Amino acid sequence: MKLSELFSQSKPTLSFEVFPPKAQDLFEKVSDAVSEIASLKPDYMSVTYGAGGGISDFTVKIAQDIEKHHKVPALAHLTCVSSSKEQIESQLAQLKQAGIKNILALRGDIPKEGLSKTGAFKYASELIEEIKKHGDFSIGGACYPEGHIECESLDEDIKNIAKKVEAGCSFLTTQMFFDNDILYSYIDKLRKKGIFVPVVAGIMPITNAKQIMRACELSGTVLPKRFIKIAERYGDKPAAMAQAGIAYATEQIIDLYANGVKNVHVYSMNKPFVARKIQENLSEIIND
Repeated sequence: MKLSELFSQSKPTLSFEVFPPKAQDLFEKVSDAVSEIASLKPDYMSVTYGAGGGISDFTVKIAQDIEKHHKVPALAHLTCVSSSKEQIESQLAQLKQAGIKNILALRGDIPKEGLSKTGAFKYASELIEEIKKHGDFSIGGACYPEGHIECESLDEDIKNIAKKVEAGCSFLTTQMFFDNDILYSYIDKLRKKGIFVPVVAGIMPITNAKQIMRACELSGTVLPKRFIKIAERYGDKPAAMAQAGIAYATEQIIDLYANGVKNVHVYSMNKPFVARKIQENLSEIIND
């Protein structure tokens, strides 16, 4: 199923994210985790992409397995930073051959050494334009409720989101956030700028203290005081932190659904217990 069709339905959706292994010898372990999460029958699963190595091939393989063996729609990530046009064409051909209908188009993180001279794409909007030329994919893009860390202002970032939509992006998935009011304000700003594609709320259950620092470093995410207190109290107690992090994420999702944000994507990080617990916590709500 194309996600553009899924999001046109009235029912709330819940989806999970997995990531490919860094090496072949880890593939079986990751595959087992993917199978466990897929057995929960989420509305779809996304598979992240690793630029500059064999991970991209694993992305296609895992996404195909999710679709064919588990009968769950797959959303394959595709990044373009430092990629040539020929490399992107090859990836799109593989995805098409694998029967993948949904792509999340991303620029990707710029390497420490800078952009490659062979790179054909500077922005995700350019990648979206290229994808449109190579098949009837449902294309998603990323958005940033607190603004992209490389943008001078949120308004400037929203102009870039508009370019993605104009290029053919049919839905947006947010960067992680921990204060729902930030998302509600952001969606209002998008709508006022004429951007009406579905916005999928990306939720990161923080299950260990190391994740907290990394989340903030990568995205510039603001942590609410009440979440900081939770982390300070339970950060050095792994089991308690995992329980508190899942509870906090569950509370966020319930509030999102209640306020009309009907599509939620959980950054489950190859952790079946996280996906399972959140789904259990929402069992009656998502079927309402």
